[in-house]
Amino acid sequence: MVKDGMRERNLRVQNLDVSGQVTGNIANTLLTNGNVWYVDASKGTGVTGDGTTWDEAFLTISEAITAASRLDIIYIAAKDITDATGDPSNYAETLIIPIELDGLALIGVSRGRTQGGLPQIKIGAGSTAMLTIRAAGCLIANLGFNGVSSTGGGILLDDDNSTKTAFGTTISNCHLKNCVGSTADSAVTGGAIMWTTEGNAWQVLITGCRFYKNVADITLMGTSNTRPQDVVIEDCDFSGYAAFTDCNIFGKGTGSGFGSIKINNCRFGQLPALGGTNDRYFDLTGTLSGTITNCTFGCNTGNTGTTLTFLAAGTAGLLPTTVHIMGCYGQSETATETGEITIGANS
Repeated sequence: MVKDGMRERNLRVQNLDVSGQVTGNIANTLLTNGNVWYVDASKGTGVTGDGTTWDEAFLTISEAITAASRLDIIYIAAKDITDATGDPSNYAETLIIPIELDGLALIGVSRGRTQGGLPQIKIGAGSTAMLTIRAAGCLIANLGFNGVSSTGGGILLDDDNSTKTAFGTTISNCHLKNCVGSTADSAVTGGAIMWTTEGNAWQVLITGCRFYKNVADITLMGTSNTRPQDVVIEDCDFSGYAAFTDCNIFGKGTGSGFGSIKINNCRFGQLPALGGTNDRYFDLTGTLSGTITNCTFGCNTGNTGTTLTFLAAGTAGLLPTTVHIMGCYGQSETATETGEITIGANS
């Protein structure tokens, strides 16, 4: 008898043959009723296998996605770093998760949430997103996305509410860098994580991610079908290099915004100052319901000096009255001020 949490199962096993390798953080092993696949572009043989063990790993992520079925897990090893330029070796692939692969997990075997510690995807050219998600309930974890020299952005939530969907996506512990859409200085046309102009893709969780030098970190390009609802962004570090970023979270779309959004325990650095169309930490204009809690911002929010504001026409963030900001802080210029952000005179 096997006890699994609150469940008990009676198992009868005959002719059991166990092979393969176990790696990574065993405490965080993801259980699945599907198959497990392995990708290692730097394995010793240099020849692609059937993907069923590390020894027989695929050389590309695309091969694993093609082989996979719904609820499967794909583990991806980082490629060997063979030079000292500061950029990891890359999986130069454009990836699409089709609708029939709901519940698919792409999980990097990482050594920490750094650009050199994660398996990195970088295509280095073209105007297509590095990863397009068209299936429900997918998990993207422990991967790096580097958008340098391409204009399609990082991860695209491609949901038309009909033949493809991306609701229930979780993006966890990823590093996203140098991502931009079709307009070099505007968050409106894309960035590191994006909804299409149709919107949709409800119940998305973005957690524990590091964003760096993206024109936009998170972009809602439109809501022509439905507003995304129940979107949660938590425990993230946003691009804080002012001259490279137009907007950290562009949630306006074409004006209607999110249905509902929760942003919690995130760090925002310098106020974006790329000189494009936004130059704000966020634009949530039109959003119907939301909260921003326990976040910090690298700008002056005290009463002394030049105070940046978080209001419907704010200088730091465009915050409609339907989105509430609580327990958030900037910096202050005097010892008697906490820098807490309010929606009064000093906000």
